[in-house]
Amino acid sequence: MPVSEVLRKKIERQVLSISGLALGGIDFERPRGDVGLFGPDSVVWRVHGDFSSMLCGGVSALLLQMLHPLALAGVWDHSNFRQDMLGRLRRTSQFVSGTTFGPLADAQKLIERVKNIHLKVTGVDAHGQPYAASDPDLLVWVHVAESYSFLQSYLRYKNPDLSLAEQDQYYLEVSRVVEGLGGKVIPTSVQQIDDYLQRMRPVLRCDERTREVVELILNAPAPSRIAVPVGKLMVWSGIELLPDWALQELGIRLSPMKRKSLDFTMRRVARVLRWAVRNGSWSRAMRRVGRLP
Repeated sequence: MPVSEVLRKKIERQVLSISGLALGGIDFERPRGDVGLFGPDSVVWRVHGDFSSMLCGGVSALLLQMLHPLALAGVWDHSNFRQDMLGRLRRTSQFVSGTTFGPLADAQKLIERVKNIHLKVTGVDAHGQPYAASDPDLLVWVHVAESYSFLQSYLRYKNPDLSLAEQDQYYLEVSRVVEGLGGKVIPTSVQQIDDYLQRMRPVLRCDERTREVVELILNAPAPSRIAVPVGKLMVWSGIELLPDWALQELGIRLSPMKRKSLDFTMRRVARVLRWAVRNGSWSRAMRRVGRLP
């Protein structure tokens, strides 16, 4: 086997070990012909199919989500993410990839499972405000922070020429997932998302817990020692994707030189990862629907 192929497979194993595929439970290649919730011609398959930008977008999404005190409280009180960051990443990745690329029955099963879990996630935040993960407004916040971050990362690192109409279509398509979870009054266009984020800003804040989440993410474990530099790069690239107002809220300052360096390096790492990863969820789903051999 050529050295380049050995290297490619080694990189691919490392990457897939932190994805939802590592958890198993979903056969993305069967049943043949099953297009799932969206299908291969959807914009969401394009956006979520780029693993490199999805990783950066995932970091950005988590930090944006945690600026909402009730979203933060739910994760803080009912998740073991502080002890098992990789496990949290895999579970989130499985939900996103499963609902995007999985067969219809698996996608629906994932939505119902998370919906049932949400019913048990209730409590009071650090400031005495009650929360419930099944609250439609909170579901929409988590969804918007996630889908916005994924799209921004895709535009930055994969396809900056995605048209405004296609971006609107992405938001419309992906809203099906949060609607299935119980979300209501969901913004489904670029303009609606921008307006929503501006409306939400007075609700958001950064406190000691939020800063601890930032520290945990900055020091998140990698699947191996050799993957540590790439992991750090992905985290900082995800941070750099945040809106300026979110960076200010978090107290993070990035110089123009730092931003340029992150962008330059991440683009090159993304090319390597795209070359290496040939058996991810997108590829398996494309084989299921007959688009890849």
